Amino acid sequence: MFLEPQETMPQTSVVFSSILGPSCSGQGQPSMGERGGGASGSGDLIFQDGRLISGSLEALMEHLVPTVDYYPDRTYIFTFLLSSRVFIPPHDLLARVGQICLEQRQQLEAVSEKAKLKSFSAKIVQLLKEWTEAFPYDFQDEKAMVELKAITHRVTQCDEENGTVKKAIAQMTQSLLLSLAARSQLQELREKLRSPAMDKGPILKAKPPAAQKDILGVCCDPLVLAQQLTHIELERVSSIHPEDLMQIVSHMDSRDKHRCRGDLTKTYSLEAYDNWFNCLSMLVATEVCRVVKKKHRTRMLEFFIDVARECFNIGNFNSMMAIISGMNLSPVARLKKTWSKVKTAKFDVLEHHMDPSSNFCNYRTALQGATQRSQMANSSREKIVIPVFNLFVKDIYFLHKIHTNHLPNGHINFKKFWEISRQIHEFMTWTQVECPFEKDKKIQSYLLTAPIYSEEALFIASFESEGPENHMEKDSWKTLRTTLLNRA
Repeated sequence: MFLEPQETMPQTSVVFSSILGPSCSGQGQPSMGERGGGASGSGDLIFQDGRLISGSLEALMEHLVPTVDYYPDRTYIFTFLLSSRVFIPPHDLLARVGQICLEQRQQLEAVSEKAKLKSFSAKIVQLLKEWTEAFPYDFQDEKAMVELKAITHRVTQCDEENGTVKKAIAQMTQSLLLSLAARSQLQELREKLRSPAMDKGPILKAKPPAAQKDILGVCCDPLVLAQQLTHIELERVSSIHPEDLMQIVSHMDSRDKHRCRGDLTKTYSLEAYDNWFNCLSMLVATEVCRVVKKKHRTRMLEFFIDVARECFNIGNFNSMMAIISGMNLSPVARLKKTWSKVKTAKFDVLEHHMDPSSNFCNYRTALQGATQRSQMANSSREKIVIPVFNLFVKDIYFLHKIHTNHLPNGHINFKKFWEISRQIHEFMTWTQVECPFEKDKKIQSYLLTAPIYSEEALFIASFESEGPENHMEKDSWKTLRTTLLNRA
């Protein structure tokens, strides 16, 4: 399950107004000629002001395949390959592409157009190259690999003279296999580095020995810790691929609201990244609640506030939100005596940035500023943009929910998928930024492996630091003690 940073859900009227107006991506215009540009017939593509806005699945598939004097716009290739999986599995799409290619090849062979046939073959290879580079995981399916081999085999039949097409296919295949192998190895490594163990804490004494190391014993510089958090964020988010994000749409069933979240966990990269957010929040709460002395707890809270502020300055909004969420968990938030000693002005500013009102308007303004800085950046440090992942997921989710996949005439609502593709493409651009900060293995090891308290242990530690103040808290504390004593 995705952790909800706030109870308020994003409001679609603000997030998605752009899809209905002129700001919708206008990159549907093909770069070489146009196919199916008429406005009549169920198989036609419909353009509006030069933008492709709808079409039947068959027409959209035909629009993907090159001809002798046409090659689809690269933005269309990415958008259609990304969105088509909502309607047809990649291996079936590949099979249909192969059929269309074969039909065109046979037409060229019938009129003995060898030069045009070679040109057409080169374009098909280029299309397959773009597909395998943008969505290599589509070809992990054995059925897709069979279709890919069938298409490339047909294409090479006209390449007997100098073998240029064969060489291009060999290079493409080698790159694809390397990408698949790298992703498989990464997933195996991630499996070994699962979330840190939940520490349930000692019975009735959740406090650690005085000599036990805490985060301040590992790193006392807020900027350095924020930089190491950014390292971890970029490493984890880089394993997310466009097709993973598209599962938010392709696995959604309007008749079963729970299906979307359940199926998302099948994509390990999304699950792992979501778990990282949860673990960071719980680590922050653990570090605060496990401190014995109020003075040191105050220092710990102020330290994390400074870390969150440095994350904001870097553009690491996901870690910033996780830290704020950890400090807002009930076991931490109820420590009134500790909070009374904290200089909260900085924390108030952070909470203002993450105010959920008006569809997180303040956060979105800050994100837009970071995006503009990234686009004009002269250094790697200025390029960093790590959005709050849960809010990004919600944006895609609601964009899908409020706009139908099909129009009344049966056409696919391609305007919707232009916008989904635009948002996913922007997200992928952010994930490809190389972290400019020096990696500190000691700090990262602590952040990734330090034991974190369960919710139960957090409450025990919290109540031991500051006793229950009202009947509800007293009842909770009594129940916890009884439960733990019985368990012992």
